[in-house]
Amino acid sequence: MSGSDLAAVYRGYIDCLNRQDWATLGQFVGDDVTYNDEKIGVSGYRAMLERDFREIPDLRFEIALLVAGPSMIASRLQFNCSPKGTFLGLPVNGRKVAFTENVFYAFRDGKIDQVWSVIDKAAIEAQLA
Repeated sequence: MSGSDLAAVYRGYIDCLNRQDWATLGQFVGDDVTYNDEKIGVSGYRAMLERDFREIPDLRFEIALLVAGPSMIASRLQFNCSPKGTFLGLPVNGRKVAFTENVFYAFRDGKIDQVWSVIDKAAIEAQLA
């Protein structure tokens, strides 16, 4: 798959997340997906996302930067949202916070197979200070 084809698949995946279209998630995420080197499978991945949307009702994934190769995506996602209660161990409690996430995705057979994610927790800490 070309980088531009993979970028189109990734944009479809982000749209799927923002619509919370969990029935379609398996079209983008492989059955045996790993997240930060832990095998969670597509059902665990879906549960993680559903929890994120419960804890952050106004969650929206926005692509700030996207680099696509034939089998990998590097993306910088930006968020401007109001997590309920504690988020990443921080007492956000509904305050609006802005932060980014740097994510690498490895694809196999046109689906996400591996995800490595780092959220900029320091940006949130600075806003809460």
